[in-house]
Amino acid sequence: MRKFLLAATAAALVQLGLMGNASAAELRYAAAGDIYGLDPDSMTDSFSNNFLSHIYEPLVRYNKELKIEPALALSWEVVKPDVVRFKLRQGVKFHDGADFGADDVVMSLMRAVDENSPIKGNLPALKSVEKIDDYTVDLHLAGPTPLLNNYLTNIAVFDAGWLENNNAVKPINAELGQEGYTSTHANGTGPFKLESRRPDAQTVLVANEGWWDKPQHNLTKIIFTPIASDATRVAALLSGEVDIITPSPLQDAKRIAANPGTKVLENPGLRTIMMNFNMRDKLVDGNVEGNPFKDARVRKAVYQAINMDLVRDKIMRGKSRVSGMQIAPEVPGFDAKLNERFPYDPAAAKALLTEAGYPDGFQFNMNCPNDAYVNDEEVCQAMTAMLAQVGLNAKLVTEARTLHFKKAQEGQTDMFMIGWATLPMLDGFSVLSAMLHSPEEKLGTWNPGGYTNAKVDELVKKIDVELDETKRREMMVEAFAITEQEVAWLPLHQQPLSWAVRDNVEVVQTADDLLRLWYVNVK
Repeated sequence: MRKFLLAATAAALVQLGLMGNASAAELRYAAAGDIYGLDPDSMTDSFSNNFLSHIYEPLVRYNKELKIEPALALSWEVVKPDVVRFKLRQGVKFHDGADFGADDVVMSLMRAVDENSPIKGNLPALKSVEKIDDYTVDLHLAGPTPLLNNYLTNIAVFDAGWLENNNAVKPINAELGQEGYTSTHANGTGPFKLESRRPDAQTVLVANEGWWDKPQHNLTKIIFTPIASDATRVAALLSGEVDIITPSPLQDAKRIAANPGTKVLENPGLRTIMMNFNMRDKLVDGNVEGNPFKDARVRKAVYQAINMDLVRDKIMRGKSRVSGMQIAPEVPGFDAKLNERFPYDPAAAKALLTEAGYPDGFQFNMNCPNDAYVNDEEVCQAMTAMLAQVGLNAKLVTEARTLHFKKAQEGQTDMFMIGWATLPMLDGFSVLSAMLHSPEEKLGTWNPGGYTNAKVDELVKKIDVELDETKRREMMVEAFAITEQEVAWLPLHQQPLSWAVRDNVEVVQTADDLLRLWYVNVK
């Protein structure tokens, strides 16, 4: 049997193109799933955008301490409360040799906030971009924007001429299955260039020898391979066929740590895992009239039927952080009192269902990814069993995140799982603006369930322009208190950061769980 398993693992690695030795400066990297494509404007998926940040760059970026520093912009100043001027870096070239300048910034930022852009909520205050000269631009805003630079860390800069020549000025939405030239081609200014890509099989990047910045890595090539199977991914690391895996399964931590030549990297994470409720008029897959989830009592019943302490202890190996809020303690807007969960109480859950008119429960679908978060499928299986104990029949569907989030955005789910690390803002306003504001232009971009509260909407708009940090945080706490009482979403936990690497790999693990390979050195 052992020989059969080893042979099967080897066959899987051969199929994925992992067999063979690597040179000292070549990094072989495996993750649980693939990226959506090569256009960072086409998706809100943080894993995909993190990978593409090796190719494309923003005006400003987070460093290894998660502090904002200059990238393609050298400096910035507030000209007026609603105008910020950026001085651009000179001498930068795109991977195809074209010069970087103001025209590229104008087109790229306006592409990001196009009405059809899935990331338009990442830069909600931007009205227009004005070219002052070849290396100066003014950003015209809807009003004072305290988080402008936080937003800009996640807005990639494209070559304007390249977009025009390839009919790619308008953005696409990869999460809805749309494709275009930028889905399969890339041309950035970043530390690595695209060499080849085979979707769902392998993507290869090579070092950009003409990068404007001084490299802090010694890599010549990155070979990225998605490996959905935890067992195969771990086997690849242990056998030396890959150098780093994310995530590293919690159940294999001791085995990886005990294996000569490998180690586990674990730290608390910012990403809160939570469930969204369908609050539209009808359930997608129900057996009752209307939609019970429109009643806050029903949503609270679901909340109190789930034992997150048990999930933490049994499924997450004691390494998750149970949460009553949609943001982590390190994120501005967090409040310790609001983070106290409603108690696990199946009897109270049944009483709430009866009070709401559903003494026998009801049926609905629950969608979860199986390759996006730490033990995501196992967590959803446990929740399904817990909900059944109070009479709720959650028909569980688990699938790859590319399908999962497409269904979620299209409103094909009654409950769905998502993880949110408040990126790129690293601020509670990320959740408030994208997930808790009513869907409206650039707001509510991740509120497919249709939650709405006029007071919350009012507070979000005030928070957006408030420059007094104390007042801003007080309003965030006020808004979160309202949404918590209404059980607008169902927070679960912050998942732990769990990576595993070969001993000869030096990597920086940051709390946002993003792998910045331009800081990696292979000994």
